[in-house]
Amino acid sequence: MNAWAGKFFLIAALAGLAGGLNGCATSVVGAGATVGVAVVQERSLGQAVDDATILANVNHRLLKRSEILFLKVDVEVVEGRVLLTGNVDNPDDRVEVARLAWQVKGVREVLNELEINDQSTLRDYAKDVWITTQLKVKLLGDKEISAINYSVDTLNGVVYLFGIAQSQAELDRATGHARNIRGVTKVVSHVILKDDPKRAS
Repeated sequence: MNAWAGKFFLIAALAGLAGGLNGCATSVVGAGATVGVAVVQERSLGQAVDDATILANVNHRLLKRSEILFLKVDVEVVEGRVLLTGNVDNPDDRVEVARLAWQVKGVREVLNELEINDQSTLRDYAKDVWITTQLKVKLLGDKEISAINYSVDTLNGVVYLFGIAQSQAELDRATGHARNIRGVTKVVSHVILKDDPKRAS
């Protein structure tokens, strides 16, 4: 349910691009939004801009396909790897969202963590937001973790970690922080190590 947060302002932005979304337009938008943080991230500035372009295009395709899917699906992109979280109504929607993501130029991998027929309530959503916030605070407060290289999403008590870890020890610390937060039922990590040969050049 975290995908609902922050999606409403994106509707207007993506709608404005609907008439002619292309690599140049989204690169400009992505560059402006990512230059400030990319300079200290593990990924390069160019890759951060490419990821912003991919993110905009995936969201654009979701919005064109269905406003409901756009609102229900949360998309994260790191070095061409796309993580999909949130919930959809049926298995066909789950497959369709992944298919739309794969259609976007530059996508190297799609990690489909979408759940089906989520029955969570507003109280569950508030709990998930609380968990995400607590974990982000813990990561930021740990001097042995480069928190800027991680993204966090929580759905029904399941924490999804995504990003790039400096080492296995750092990743273990981040995972440990997640597991020690009250209300967390499971931690799913799609974090790769800094020296992983699968990383984009």
